[in-house]
Amino acid sequence: MKTELVNHYPGKKCFFCGSGNAHGLHLKFYQDDENGEISTEYVPAEHFAGQGNILHGGIQMGLLDEIMGWTSLVETGEMAVTTHMEVQFLRPVYISGQAVRVACRVTARTDRKVHMQAELVNAENVVCTTAAGIYHILTSEKYAALVQG
Repeated sequence: MKTELVNHYPGKKCFFCGSGNAHGLHLKFYQDDENGEISTEYVPAEHFAGQGNILHGGIQMGLLDEIMGWTSLVETGEMAVTTHMEVQFLRPVYISGQAVRVACRVTARTDRKVHMQAELVNAENVVCTTAAGIYHILTSEKYAALVQG
């Protein structure tokens, strides 16, 4: 069963998930207990094209980073930051007016690190881009100092 996750981020200004960002993507995230993944869907906007009608690689990487951040939060209940991310672009993601799906699973966890695998799938259910990431879990004090910068 899929359950929508509550957005607890202060200020709601995040480009990817912030409901208060007028220029953002306003993504909503879902937890699926049956398959153990966190996912979101997004209909790529035409102004995010790179070459031709292909979704820009930077936006693809951002979507993958965001899903891994949310997955880490669900896994640990704490904020985390990206320490390593490796992306493979397998095939183009065409901007077609149809939703792409981004999903992530935890592959390993140590005391302060979460290892994950994520994928971006097109409307035809073809995996186009994959990512592996490691996220470092922050203490609440470190997170507060980070966002107050």
